[in-house]
Amino acid sequence: MKITFGSQSFEVNPSGENYFAAMDGKNIPVQIVRVDASRGRMDLLIDGRRVLAHVSSEGAKRWVTINGQTWMLTKTSGAKRGVRHDHAGGLIAPMPGQVRSVSVGVGDVVKKGQTLLTMEAMKMEIRIQALRDGTVKALHVKQGQTVEREQILIEMEE
Repeated sequence: MKITFGSQSFEVNPSGENYFAAMDGKNIPVQIVRVDASRGRMDLLIDGRRVLAHVSSEGAKRWVTINGQTWMLTKTSGAKRGVRHDHAGGLIAPMPGQVRSVSVGVGDVVKKGQTLLTMEAMKMEIRIQALRDGTVKALHVKQGQTVEREQILIEMEE
């Protein structure tokens, strides 16, 4: 996902359960330690340093406050709109919500259109379905877990 941070752009890419921020030719490891969505808080490890971030959002804009300083992040590309919830080989949450059921496990072979998990968001049931035939590479959520918009839920491989 490409993000504009002030006047500078950088890429944030998933790597297993973590992320790398590519900035000025350097890959900086970013690990999400804990998310408290109800309070808009995230505990992060950025390049090995523990950081508490407060996050709020509206549409494609995110305001991130770290150590009393606030920046606005603007998403300039990323997940596709509509019923597709894919991003770089993973299926992502289309909006904040709660995982109600997970119907697959790591290593399961799935068919295009098969429901992999069900979420509840804004009193709606959302079925996350396989976009193509493949194998479940990784599950990043479990039943009952609260997720954020665009959080990677499942990674697939062909």
